[in-house]
Amino acid sequence: MSDVRTAAPAGGLLRRKGLDVLAVIAAGGVLGAEARYGVGALIPHTPDAWPWSTLLVNLSGCVLIGVLMVVIIELMYGHRLLRPFLGVGVLGGYTTFSTATVEVLSLMTAGRPGAAFGYVIATPVLSVLGCGIGVVAARLLAGRSPRRPEVAR
Repeated sequence: MSDVRTAAPAGGLLRRKGLDVLAVIAAGGVLGAEARYGVGALIPHTPDAWPWSTLLVNLSGCVLIGVLMVVIIELMYGHRLLRPFLGVGVLGGYTTFSTATVEVLSLMTAGRPGAAFGYVIATPVLSVLGCGIGVVAARLLAGRSPRRPEVAR
């Protein structure tokens, strides 16, 4: 007697086990992490300096997450793997709040508590604002109300 799971094509087995989602998240994460590394290489900083590259990455990533959610949820029907690939993978690998935390500690260790405090406040506040800006901008560009979207069904 044949087992259906072993007789199914590899793609079907991957989908049933959720491995296809894991694979696209991993692939997207690699792309996002490489992009983040590139920004860090273009805008380097020492441990005692304000970490502009990380702030830029987190802010731009949050703007893009806001745009992505509007596009995927309100404007189009995308493939079921699009959101995990772009949202969790690419943008999750691109943004880096753990690095922001390490940089706060580096600023403290370098004797810059004021900068550390400012950075620990600025990072989440600007990131949430950035996500909101991304949502509003995407809705406006799509010709929709920034407050009350007409969700496509």
